[in-house]
Amino acid sequence: MEFLPRARILTLEELALVGRAFAELGVNKIRLTGGEPLVRNNVLKLIKDLGKLDQLKELVITTNGSQLEKMANAIREAGVRRLNISLDSLDEERFRRLTRVGDLNKVLRGISAAQAAGFENIKLNAVILRNRNEDEIVPLVEFAGERGLDISFIEEMPLGVIGDHDRAEAYYSSDMIRADLSERFTLIPTTESTGGPSKYYQVLETGRRVGFISPHSHNFCDDCNRVRVTVEGRLLLCLGQEHSVDLKAVLRQYPRDIDRLKQAIVDSMAIKPKGHDFNLHEQPLIFRHMSHTGG
Repeated sequence: MEFLPRARILTLEELALVGRAFAELGVNKIRLTGGEPLVRNNVLKLIKDLGKLDQLKELVITTNGSQLEKMANAIREAGVRRLNISLDSLDEERFRRLTRVGDLNKVLRGISAAQAAGFENIKLNAVILRNRNEDEIVPLVEFAGERGLDISFIEEMPLGVIGDHDRAEAYYSSDMIRADLSERFTLIPTTESTGGPSKYYQVLETGRRVGFISPHSHNFCDDCNRVRVTVEGRLLLCLGQEHSVDLKAVLRQYPRDIDRLKQAIVDSMAIKPKGHDFNLHEQPLIFRHMSHTGG
């Protein structure tokens, strides 16, 4: 793993100012994601600063769970109400292989610590790949249900060139996952939403929800109202396109000038694309990986 030089990334103070600018413009939900956001040195300061924004209704973190055992209580006290935790397998060796370095038991202890810390909602996220972990779809839903957690299944995003599998061959659609689950569970469609792209079903047998995020099979671009700011200060208007604005340039040229920052954000909306161009059968047009995108 290669880390960026410090000068290329936004400081915690700059990130907090970006969060404040969005909040003052009407954004009421901010999510910290990765990569893994909790490995950033002194990240609790940023979380606390964002948690103090009166305009925010929700401050959410998406995490791989590796830091939760030691940080869950502090994160909750800082104002985070919801957590999304990535969990693609319940088998130690397979988990290590899929994540390349992950320790399943450490993540499971992190989930337990997060539940003990009293978050309002904890959701698991799983990416299912054919011939890798599709046999764990039912066990993952059972695991979530036993612990009183919701779970969402996410179709793999074709970002970045990879060499360990062919995306078209490994593709396992939301419809296929739902069909597998229907053999074991009763899925009841629901209109519930967390404001994101997940389409939820109530699982009658567990009393919890299962969600599906389907950028390929059920494109949700028409309803998308999200943007992402990378750690380098690049405002991405779509994960699947390169339309972006350099907020770092504004922050560095006009330090602490929130009005100029807000105007740059407002102006950027003019280039928000109508949708992505994901194609599993072609080389990706976007060469950055999700783990490098962050936000």
